[in-house]
Amino acid sequence: MNDLCADIGYKSINHYGEQLCGDHVDVVEQDENSSVIVLADGLGSGVKASILSTLTSKIISTMMAEGLPLEECVSTIAATLPVCSLRGVAYSTFTIIHLQDNETAEIIQYDNPHVIVIRDEANFDYPKTEMNIDGKKIFKTVLKLCENDIIVAMSDGCPHAGIGTAYNFGWKREDIINFIEILAPAGYTAKTLSTLIVDECNKLYDSKPGDDATACVVRVRKREPMNILFGPPSNRDDADRMMSLFFSKEGKHIICGGTTSSIAAKYLRKPLKASLSFEQSDVPPIAEIEGVDLVTEGVITVNKVVEYARDYVGENKFYEHWSIKRDGASLISRLLFEEATDINFYVGRAVNPAHQNPDLPINFNIKMNLVEELSKFLKQMGKRIKVSYF
Repeated sequence: MNDLCADIGYKSINHYGEQLCGDHVDVVEQDENSSVIVLADGLGSGVKASILSTLTSKIISTMMAEGLPLEECVSTIAATLPVCSLRGVAYSTFTIIHLQDNETAEIIQYDNPHVIVIRDEANFDYPKTEMNIDGKKIFKTVLKLCENDIIVAMSDGCPHAGIGTAYNFGWKREDIINFIEILAPAGYTAKTLSTLIVDECNKLYDSKPGDDATACVVRVRKREPMNILFGPPSNRDDADRMMSLFFSKEGKHIICGGTTSSIAAKYLRKPLKASLSFEQSDVPPIAEIEGVDLVTEGVITVNKVVEYARDYVGENKFYEHWSIKRDGASLISRLLFEEATDINFYVGRAVNPAHQNPDLPINFNIKMNLVEELSKFLKQMGKRIKVSYF
């Protein structure tokens, strides 16, 4: 059992004037360390393309996750999807990345731009075996994974970016490779990398994409545990047990809440140093305790983190806010979204008297809901989550 894990992220932009994207990405987890990722590009754009790509990715990912052979998957798609009366072609093109025990990646490609693999921050020329299934030319690769490998799958909207405007022949493969090689050393998450690639495509299209464009990134990295303490326990006698469990866990430690941080400071026998400078008007200042990586205010700060998390799993528009700012919510977001892979929540059920003011939009249930909502979004990011209540 290795300590590697796969960070998976993707971003799409629609063909200009279309409400639906003709590309679709599906990720199906087989178990904790194995998953099937399918990027499908439907014929044309709009509603028909969206239906074709969604069906293709759903069928392939489900069948492969169940262990069925590739030949059967392709035959099923050919038999299931309708044939275009104009072009005489049935289904969408697709790229499959099958991660097995986070040790090997089986890459299967049909008519999409070939996957780019970055290893040791440079393009890695991986071997391909050509197969013929139902008259379709399909390339297959089995790759032994290494830490910091980056695998980038794309729809043809990416290399077509800029045709006739920024470039005569589009954003060529070697240009895309060079773009990713420059970004690789920065250690961006898969979601951020895919966002940067697609945003660059959008710029080359002059914000009027001539095709749907999707980038799906898999980044292989070491597991990174993180611990977050939110709220004091309902029974005061449980405080020492809660603190003992929290501080005994490996990884970084984040504490959210004024009362909670006071209890932690007392347990550690260290002073709590509060800051009075507001980095951001709607997020309270942070504090410091020796031996704790980050100390912030509670509900207001965590609510902001939930807002950033909701956006991160969607369009990722707020990245430029939390990725550089120094307020509590931005610092927590960077630790949880970018660094952590396994997150342990220690949540106190104590009722804060300050939250019982009917004029305030905060109550005990909201606090519990914040933890549930944040956990949900973190799971969508591929994090392993464990929540313990006290």
